[in-house]
Amino acid sequence: MKFDVTIIGSGPGGYVAAIRCAQLGMNTALVERYPTLGGTCLNVGCIPSKALLDSSWHFFNARINFRQHGIETGNVSVNLQQMIKRKDDVVKQTCDGVRYLMKKNKITVFHGHGSFIDKNRIKIGYSEGKKEIIEIAKTIIATGSKPSALPGVTIDKLRIITSTEALSIREIPSHFIVIGGGIIGVELGSVFSRLGSKVTILEFLDSLVPGMDRTLAGELEKVLRKQGIEIFLNHKVTGSKNTGKGVTVSTKNKEGVIREFHGDYCLVAVGRSPYTQNLGLENAGVKTDAKGRVAVNQNLETTATGIYAIGDVIGGAMLAHKAEEEGIFVAELLASQKPHINYHAIPAVVYTHPEVAGVGYTEEELKAINKKYKTGNFPFRASGRARASMETEGLVKVLAAADTDEILGVHIIGPRASDMIAEAVVALEYRASAEDIARTCHAHPTFTEAFKEACMDATGKRAIHV
Repeated sequence: MKFDVTIIGSGPGGYVAAIRCAQLGMNTALVERYPTLGGTCLNVGCIPSKALLDSSWHFFNARINFRQHGIETGNVSVNLQQMIKRKDDVVKQTCDGVRYLMKKNKITVFHGHGSFIDKNRIKIGYSEGKKEIIEIAKTIIATGSKPSALPGVTIDKLRIITSTEALSIREIPSHFIVIGGGIIGVELGSVFSRLGSKVTILEFLDSLVPGMDRTLAGELEKVLRKQGIEIFLNHKVTGSKNTGKGVTVSTKNKEGVIREFHGDYCLVAVGRSPYTQNLGLENAGVKTDAKGRVAVNQNLETTATGIYAIGDVIGGAMLAHKAEEEGIFVAELLASQKPHINYHAIPAVVYTHPEVAGVGYTEEELKAINKKYKTGNFPFRASGRARASMETEGLVKVLAAADTDEILGVHIIGPRASDMIAEAVVALEYRASAEDIARTCHAHPTFTEAFKEACMDATGKRAIHV
């Protein structure tokens, strides 16, 4: 069989690239080694984790907050089996939706392991042992990533687990230990904390969610501690052990103090590594760097002409929406269009409660490049909408150029931050000034008024409600 373009991997980058290629008239194939489409994000990542985050927050609200709203709920309990079932149903519906989109767009799907024979041929190995060879003119590698390991920590998937196992756990742990204070660690830690587990986060660095603006990281740390989560920063994990009935995790802090933590389960959430093994990249002339990432140029083309790579398998932020943008970029490039990606305007979100979101430069990055800037802040406690919703924790922080007033970065910790950040992305894409946003009418009462007020604060300290 011959195809104009073949995509290896059906995660958000891969399936979106396939759809856009098909829309542009290309005879398109999609190769996926697992029986369901959607990759890590839809099956064991973004979608199931958000389902559990929402379910656990409903329980937390019913147990803690509803009474203040005048809602008496009585003795509320968790049916973990039903919670997991609902999560699985959400995953199935989402993956089935992707399968439908493949049929709708007449994309040929192969469920098998794809590997290069050479740059124009891919071998597909099926679980029952059969093999098939397809010919392609162009290829997009979108194989994503897998959880990273940690020296001295053996992941047995029983007591010492990754996010995949955590999403299908069958009991609420008494003590849930998390190695890594990044996005995955704080999100899944939040889930189990809300369900009643004692949660301990061990982070090697001196702040949570490394890479995000330090103001947000500090605020998030305060909020999580207030929610009852233990956080140990500057703690290097030196070993772990499955004791049969639980786990022991050993650490050493920056002063050299050794400590042991004992729990029921230990989640290893120290990042993700690109999946490039067993793809036959060398047969096609595709090179990788020291970290296993596929090397690409500004057009996302690899060292082999006609073979492209997108998403977690290349450099940059490991975000589903970044992979989607790259998938569309390559598809349109293949159709001789002139696509555009502004990596500076790709937002990052942490789905804790309150949510955390940021786009553009952080304050630390501006200081590092000696860029002169001004800052505007607005706390949600001054927002009428936030008070009405009992969601007053957090703030909006705007960074603007000192000379031109152009918005350089926006950072939010608070209610609906994941949605609010979209306005900031538009502002960065169109190089809006803080004054532009300050003079744009925002509906009242809404959470987004906080963004306007922060911009007003950045332009002459003229915020109204503080």
